[in-house]
Amino acid sequence: MTDSIHPTASTATQSPSPWRFCVAPMLDWTDRHYRFLARQLSGHARLYTEMVTTGALLHGDVERHLRFDDAEHPVALQLGGSDPQALAESARIGADWGYDEINLNVGCPSDRVQNGAFGACLMAQPTLVAECIAAMRAAVDVPVTVKSRIGIDHQETFDEFREFVDIVAEQGGAEVFIVHSRKAWLKGLSPKQNRDVPPLRPEFATRLKRERPDLTVVLNGGLTTVESMQGALDEVDGVMVGRAAYQNVGLLADIDAALFDGEQSANRLTALLAYRDYAAAQIARGTRLPTLIKPILTLFQGRPGARAYRRHLSEQSPRRADDPSVIDEAIELLR
Repeated sequence: MTDSIHPTASTATQSPSPWRFCVAPMLDWTDRHYRFLARQLSGHARLYTEMVTTGALLHGDVERHLRFDDAEHPVALQLGGSDPQALAESARIGADWGYDEINLNVGCPSDRVQNGAFGACLMAQPTLVAECIAAMRAAVDVPVTVKSRIGIDHQETFDEFREFVDIVAEQGGAEVFIVHSRKAWLKGLSPKQNRDVPPLRPEFATRLKRERPDLTVVLNGGLTTVESMQGALDEVDGVMVGRAAYQNVGLLADIDAALFDGEQSANRLTALLAYRDYAAAQIARGTRLPTLIKPILTLFQGRPGARAYRRHLSEQSPRRADDPSVIDEAIELLR
């Protein structure tokens, strides 16, 4: 079910929480190629798939959506849906494929997702979310988690957010809440605007942890530096990083040293060499190079030769789509 095993960047040790550092599920970004690279940079990061809908799993190409490399563990499957039985069956499929966690998307604000009656709009239906979580938990032995916003539309108060969490926790049995600390406007803002326009309110997550210490609370949103993550971890169980983890993927090289005691920073070049071998194997299976270079473009951001490195990858990969030596040539430009 998974690709061949590859070595990870470092040997992981038990962290205070399995969710201490997470890379957010991001459509068109956190595919299996990105996740393989991320694992070379951090042995501890908890990685998430792009959102996969229940319809895609129950009626589509399961292997295309769920195939992953064993090096990616721990890796979570994020599901989109609102039918408890469909989610339970999809969760079972994900667990059978070896995913370490099943996460329910209660945060995506896109029109397409709203038309499917799932994502952020589910925050208006906490009892249904609880039913979904209960059905998923009954179907699998791995953790079932929730990723939500702090509210939608005219939901403004912490008490409204707390009520949602309490219902999902007490009726559904959810124990892990990943809190995107912006609310979502379902009408009038695009998904991109919903990542920037509503103000960040991390205090909702930190207060939730104080008031519900029995829950695992992970803060998502606005965390772009190691220092901001370290500060947040004084108040919550974990942090989740989104855009910063692909706009500057090299950031992940410092995570183990900064957030996990006794670790060292990963070597970016060593990670890239492992990824080059992975890319060659993927090309032999039919994957094209332009798809494979996307995760590595920002790996050396801010370092000597980075611009020439990016330019070479961007210009040469479409012309030589089955030639992994393009990556070797780009590496030479860094020296």
